[in-house]
Amino acid sequence: MKHFIFPFIFCCSLISSAQITSAQYEKYPVFKECENTDVDAMESCFKRALQQFIYENFQVPNKVFAENYKGNVNVLFEVTKEGEFKVLYVDGIYEELKTEARRIFGALPKIQPATYNGKPAYVQFTLPIAIPLVAPVENIVQNTELEKKNEREQLVEEYEAIENLPYNNEEYRSNINIPLSHHNYSLFDPALNRVGLNNHTAQKPYIYSEVNKYYDFEAANREILKNKSSWFGRKLWNEHLITIKGEDYWLTLDAGVDLQAGKDFDADIDTYNNTRLVYTQGGIGKQIGFFGVIYESQGRFADYFNRYAESIRPDGGNPAIIPGRGIAKRFRTDSYDYPIATGHISYTPSKYFNIQLGHGKTFLGDGYRSLLTSDNASSYPFFKINTTFWKLKYTNTWMSLRDVRPEVTEDGSFRTKYIANHYLSYNITKRLNIGLFESVIWQNDNGRGFDVNYLNPIIFYRAIEFSTGSRGGNALIGLSTKYKVNDRVNIYGQLIIDEFSSGDVFGGEGSYKNKTGYQLGLKYYNAFGLKNLYLQTEYNRVRPYTYSHNTVVLNYGHNNQSMAHTLGANFSEFIGIARYQRGRMYADAKFIVAKRGFEFNTPEDSFFYGGDIYGTEDDRVSDNGNELAQGNTTDFFHTEIQAGYVINPATNLKIYGSFIFRSFTPEVNTDMVFKNETTWVNFGLRTDLFNWYYDF
Repeated sequence: MKHFIFPFIFCCSLISSAQITSAQYEKYPVFKECENTDVDAMESCFKRALQQFIYENFQVPNKVFAENYKGNVNVLFEVTKEGEFKVLYVDGIYEELKTEARRIFGALPKIQPATYNGKPAYVQFTLPIAIPLVAPVENIVQNTELEKKNEREQLVEEYEAIENLPYNNEEYRSNINIPLSHHNYSLFDPALNRVGLNNHTAQKPYIYSEVNKYYDFEAANREILKNKSSWFGRKLWNEHLITIKGEDYWLTLDAGVDLQAGKDFDADIDTYNNTRLVYTQGGIGKQIGFFGVIYESQGRFADYFNRYAESIRPDGGNPAIIPGRGIAKRFRTDSYDYPIATGHISYTPSKYFNIQLGHGKTFLGDGYRSLLTSDNASSYPFFKINTTFWKLKYTNTWMSLRDVRPEVTEDGSFRTKYIANHYLSYNITKRLNIGLFESVIWQNDNGRGFDVNYLNPIIFYRAIEFSTGSRGGNALIGLSTKYKVNDRVNIYGQLIIDEFSSGDVFGGEGSYKNKTGYQLGLKYYNAFGLKNLYLQTEYNRVRPYTYSHNTVVLNYGHNNQSMAHTLGANFSEFIGIARYQRGRMYADAKFIVAKRGFEFNTPEDSFFYGGDIYGTEDDRVSDNGNELAQGNTTDFFHTEIQAGYVINPATNLKIYGSFIFRSFTPEVNTDMVFKNETTWVNFGLRTDLFNWYYDF
């Protein structure tokens, strides 16, 4: 087959078996036609002879020509001490190109080996073969000094020398976070929870490289790739919109949407969401990765969702906070406008450490809910260090949060507070894992700012809290556990203790200081032998006054939302979840039954019953006799069904339809808590990059 004319880029690097640089070799390997060449010119002659042989004998497969491919086949090979060519590794986008590269190197003749100290030596080379091919330069310059261009001439040409290499799904081997989505995580959850693995599954979001060891992202996506050869077809169905890759860097850039149209039939509201987004991810070298998203959104939702969003509105005149997203301003007369930006930089200096700085969310636990830290609230600035060694994974996270209520706003500015979280995960056996949790919250009072006392990475801060004053900080401690019954079933749980006083916790008198909660759950993978059927059941129970504090700013909340469980406190909840995916089609079903306790907030009864984590304990209804779901006891039922189709697995673009039925029945109707039902049907096109909770 006749070769096209295109630049043929040749690059060699030498590594001997003794790790000696090329300058220390006495002599390069020698082709027969180079035997009479001066020693100083042997490198040029070796390159020239190898280029010529490949140009004359390499047969570009028909498939490559048909698809008009332009790129490189990278070959790592060595010349042995016997002078034979041995291929070590081939990297290319087509298997046919890899096969042809191995064939051509197998056809090379035996040559004189390189020498060091007068003895034959192994030499390794890296050769990028550019496709299409081109004949090498005809003249060999014997004097290596004459081969070198003037430095200024090289700089003039450095822009043209920038090379865009084929993108090979570098994100799956990178150290950036996997976007936190319950359904997407359920796809690789079975691979992470096999008996005998020494990994840790509570600290989320996961990093691609740590999951890729157990779950082959490329193979999973390859199974559902569509056979598209056109640029538009590949970008729509299989690939990122823009990919850039060089020798030591890579980047992807995508446009996305979250378009929804639906109706709340009970309130007769036409609902919609119009989100346009741009997100990028990439890596610089092997240690640095980054991810960022910018959202521009407008929306109107079901009546209960709108009412809750407005009930947690911030000081300053903005009408609402969209739960899980952020502060919204008014759009038109009945909708909200809420821009958001999230992202992180990830640095991995060694296999033991990963350091992240970003604006986003974290999640601790193996359940659908978390009593420790969840992704329920709006995004926040954070700094995180993951340390992994032996059977341990230790996560330190420092966060800057805001209290946006009118009663705590100072000089028109929202109140700032900080949280330091520690979570230590330990694999006791190949089946049993436990995790120890600690969180300390403090506010920026008396010019305190970020208290350096809490930079100490050692877990358990109780002594530090007391040293800064009894009201200077709010400490929570917790425990989580998981037991792998077998490769398909695991049991998990959590315990949260907000204020540990053994007499109050175990006294049986219903003390308001008994601020505890627990979670029990079970997961069943490939349920009943059906591949990719994921079943989960979970029970959560949190006593009154948990997550609140006698210093009102020191509650466990951010932007008027709970940093832990979506329902706050003073509730019991049972959840059942089923998830299934076959090819690109998927379906999720979820139902929740709960008993919740709200405040009355009426002139006749303004006591704090422990449901609202932003309440002050100084207004508590009673020191003792506090019971679960006390106050305005409410029966809560929520069921949610969603079915859809994954349009593009690379960008996680989905088209779906969903149905939500919600029943909310309090004992007493008040202005904010009253009996209502919601039937909400919704259809959407969504780039799925985060969890969006409607079940509150």
